Amino acid sequence: MAKSIDVSDLDIYYGDFLAVQGVSMHIPAKSVTAFIGPSGCGKSTFLRSLNRMHEVIPGARVEGKVMVDGQSLYDPSVDPVAVRRQIGMVFQRPNPFPTMSIYDNVLAGNRLNARKMSKSDADDAVERALRGANLWNEVKDRLGKPGMGLSGGQQQRLCIARAIAVQPQVLLMDEPCSALDPISTSAIEDLIFDLKSDYTIVIVTHNMQQAARVSDQTGFFNLKATGEPGHLVEYDETKQMFSNPANEATEAYISGRFG
Repeated sequence: MAKSIDVSDLDIYYGDFLAVQGVSMHIPAKSVTAFIGPSGCGKSTFLRSLNRMHEVIPGARVEGKVMVDGQSLYDPSVDPVAVRRQIGMVFQRPNPFPTMSIYDNVLAGNRLNARKMSKSDADDAVERALRGANLWNEVKDRLGKPGMGLSGGQQQRLCIARAIAVQPQVLLMDEPCSALDPISTSAIEDLIFDLKSDYTIVIVTHNMQQAARVSDQTGFFNLKATGEPGHLVEYDETKQMFSNPANEATEAYISGRFG
């Protein structure tokens, strides 16, 4: 079941360096939220804080709150691994496991979580995930072939299938189309639109048109000055942001006058 996310006064640190400062927002369930902004403004760092992926970097920490349906992600009793099961991640470049077949790539998360499955249950899970990623018809006759043998767009959809196979509530996508051609990008955008009926989706993108096409809400991140922490300048419904932004910096970025 998709879940909403509430962020309150979130500061994100790498050691003593404050990378992102004072972010507060509500991300509704079963919606697509896009983060835009110039490189280095902290939007990907903030995205990774939503499933505690930033903690894989030594010294990384947060201050503030991230709540998923009222449950604090950063409560000392919460297992980060369990958080990452509930909140899946799809990265900028397609990253199928190179030694695994398409079938085994889809099941990798289940097996990593030590989830025992019968052959029939595994087959069902693979088909369900590949259908969810709109890839089943293209690969159903070659599930035993290497995942790396697929095209770039197919590999990215395979990674999405791998993420949804463990049945998360939220999907985070960090520039999921930046390495893809226009046709593959269109396929991923169509898939994002389809998936939001079952998942809460949050994406980072440098493509303004993409943010306008796929998202319900958009957040604009920026830096006040070089060396300063990134911050959330404006967050609103996408139609409002792209037609009549409240902040001059938002309008300048969306119109291409900087960034």
